[in-house]
Amino acid sequence: MKAHDDFRQGLIDGIPIGLAYIAVSFAFGIAGAAKGIPVWALTLISATCLTSAGQFAAIISMTAGGTLVELILSQVIINLRYSIMSIAIGQKLVEKATNWNRCSMAFAVTDEIFAVSCGRPGDITPRYFYALMTIPWISWTLGTFLGATASGILPLIVRNALGVAIYGMLIGIIIPPAKTNRHIVAVIVISSVISLMFQYLPLLSGVSSGFVIIICTLIAASIGAVLFPVEEEADES
Repeated sequence: MKAHDDFRQGLIDGIPIGLAYIAVSFAFGIAGAAKGIPVWALTLISATCLTSAGQFAAIISMTAGGTLVELILSQVIINLRYSIMSIAIGQKLVEKATNWNRCSMAFAVTDEIFAVSCGRPGDITPRYFYALMTIPWISWTLGTFLGATASGILPLIVRNALGVAIYGMLIGIIIPPAKTNRHIVAVIVISSVISLMFQYLPLLSGVSSGFVIIICTLIAASIGAVLFPVEEEADES
């Protein structure tokens, strides 16, 4: 494939991702503005961090008076999967890709961009990946700015409705695999029970929200790994 065709295809493949990102980032902008974070700060966060769950967890920790340590730890845990995705993408890169290409491309590794790039037949060129990440990055940043700006204009009932969009997105992510895998359901239930314990038990209710996210993630993931280990597929003869 010619270089210009490679870039053009990347832009085309990134359009659906960008459209979806506008809706979610719009909700992030509204949620952040509702917590008193300035529009410029929310826009800067989205321009430098492409992680929906991580960003929502971050604004919760920041506005709840969380420490820098719990903010960093929560981000490391929530975004750890991107390290694995980056390694997988690295295996598909053309040989001429430089270390600079790998480092700069890692900035825009998200679940959706990972799925599209790895599902693409053949090797991935840096030119294709840069084009693929362009529209989603612009959409994510622009959507946040519009959401944060519109927060002061939209009626309260509309802001409240849009504020729960992230939860709908997360539910949409876990429900399909949970319908076919009871192990995922068990891990979700474990995490929910632990979270409720921190919410209602007097001895645990004083723990900050940032550390609650970290603890719930680690405990639920650890129990799931012990009780439901992923079996390696037998090599095909």
